Parts: sequence; structure tokens; C-alpha cells
Amino acid sequence: MHSSPSPIPRPPFGGIYRQRKVLVTGHTGFKGSWLAYWLLKMGANVCGYALPPPTNPNHFDLLKLDMESHIGDIRDIKRLLAVLALFRPEIVFHLAAQPLVRLSYKEPRETFETNVMGTINVLEACRQTPSVRAIVNITSDKCYKNKEWVWGYRENDPMGGFDPYSASKGCAELVASSYRNSFFNLADYGRGHSLLLASCRAGNVIGGGDWAQDRLIPDIMKAVSKGETVIIRSPNATRPWQHVLEPLSGYLLVGQKLLEGKKEFAEAWNFGPGDNSSISVEEVLKQIQKYWPNINYKIDQDTNAPHEANLLKLDCSKAHIKLGWKETWNSLEAFKNTTNWYRIYYEENFVVTEEQINQFVNL
Repeated sequence: MHSSPSPIPRPPFGGIYRQRKVLVTGHTGFKGSWLAYWLLKMGANVCGYALPPPTNPNHFDLLKLDMESHIGDIRDIKRLLAVLALFRPEIVFHLAAQPLVRLSYKEPRETFETNVMGTINVLEACRQTPSVRAIVNITSDKCYKNKEWVWGYRENDPMGGFDPYSASKGCAELVASSYRNSFFNLADYGRGHSLLLASCRAGNVIGGGDWAQDRLIPDIMKAVSKGETVIIRSPNATRPWQHVLEPLSGYLLVGQKLLEGKKEFAEAWNFGPGDNSSISVEEVLKQIQKYWPNINYKIDQDTNAPHEANLLKLDCSKAHIKLGWKETWNSLEAFKNTTNWYRIYYEENFVVTEEQINQFVNL
């Protein structure tokens, strides 16, 4: 039984996604499933290309989306080309990736193959599909060379990466930049080609429906659902937290500008929360306990943990000024909505994704 979400009364993004053919890579993942659902609510014709959902339960299966879904690996260029040739999308949101830092230490080669060659395959497939007019390439805030300084990284700061995951995301950004210069050059837009490519960077995204390994919120929610105490390994690690709908609204806004043929938006964009959203892991736990008192935790610092950046935030001035993008839910509202999503799911067996998108859009 597939569910068709009810349409949004006043469509955001100028109604540009209505009846538009949109391909989402990574649609079975956490962020991809939220994006696919939002696009369907706006009346888009959505096609997905991804590996099977990574966990059980998972957000994609819970939503039972009425969309074309292809299960495939982005490292498989032939299959990817065939799907694009068949569907003929106008815009591609590329989210498929190996998204976990700790797993990248265990599987470095697979991480680089997926995040670097996978991105090349998507850009190549789009280049060979005449219908594609816009690509929104999603990487991560971890693409920057992290100097552990207190101010945010700007879009023109150097790429880097200590661990394999972060390095692979820096590489994916260099790939996108190279393709923009070599094949989708803005000087030739409308003459030599008709494709605009933007890159978006966001990180530390939370929200309902994420059950990935080694992520703070999923670990907490899995533990509370079983009546267990969650072990916290890095209580003082500080991250800028944001709800999943925040960066997605940025990606959709960039996509709108590209579909409108505004070539000045075909560049890199940061989407992150304000300075007051950088909160330590222990403070996060205190916040979410307010909305679900059953949550119990114990601090057990792991001195042998692999290196992870301690402080990393983005400067989003460019998105605020040029795109008019701004935060809708602050970090406290993000924790509240995320905790309520899981609590209602575990206690009432009900998924509130649609209600939360409606609340967000109304604001």
C-alpha cells in the first residue's frame, strides 16, 4: 500500500517542483527519504536510485512512497545511465554516499569509491542525458580542511579531510568544481550546454527516521526503545545541530534557482545553523530528556576512539544574503521535533513526517 502525501496548500519554492521530473540518488537513506517525501508533497514526479534501505526499521519503508524506485549502486555507471535515459529527469539531487566517519576507517576504499567515483558517475550520467538541466550535488561540512578554529568555514576555504570520510567529501567537491569548469562552464551556458551544477554542504543533521550506526540521536532512541542506558563516548564534543528539513530547504531553494536558469547560483553553498546551535553532546541529552523522560545515559569516555573533528561549523552568510535562506527551527526546536518523532513512533506506532513538514512549511 503506497501513500500519497497530501499536497502543500501554498507551494514553496515558487511551485517550481510541481509536475517536474526529479531524480534523487540515495532516496532510501535518512535525508533522501525526507527529500523524496517533500518533493512528492509538492507534486513532483520523483524517481530514486539507491542501495536498499540501510537499516531495519528505516524511514523510506515506513513512508511507503508512491514513486519510481531503482535499487542500484552509484558505482555502476551502466545501470545509472540506463535509469536516467529511461526517466529523463530535469533536475538531479545527488545524496547517495557512504555517510559515516567511523565506517570510513574500516572501509576506506569503499568510502572513496562511493563518494568520489560515485559522484563522477552521477555527473557523467547527467552529462550524457540531454533532459538534465540542473544538478544539486550534496557533500558535507566535513569537506573543509579543519583547523579546529572557532569561526565558520566559508565556501571558498580550502578542501581537506583527516579521516577517509572527510577526505572523500573534499575530493567530491573538487570533482564537482572540475566538472563545472570543464563541462558546465557558466561562460558557455545557453550556448555550448544547458546544465547548471551547484554543490551544497551541511552537517550534523538530526530528525526522525534515522537508525544509522554510530550516530548520537539514533543510538539514544534505539536504547530508550529497549529500556537500555545509552553509553556516551564524547560528552564534550560540540556540534552545530540542525533539523533535516533545514538543509533540505536550502537544497530545494538552490534547485529552484538552477531550474529558473539563474547561473549565478551554480556554485558552492553552506547550510548550517546559527552560532547558538553549537551544543555539546551532554547538553543535547539534557535537552531531549525534557521531551522523553525515559531516556537514560552514562558517560564512558573512549580514549581509543578514532580521530573525529571536535569543533566544526559553517559560515552561512552567503546563503542568508544571496538566497534569502534562513533557519526555521532553532536547535531546541530541532531536538523537540526529533524526540517527538521517535517517541510517537515507538509509543503509538505512528509516523509524523508529513505533519512535521507541514509545520515547517507553514512557518
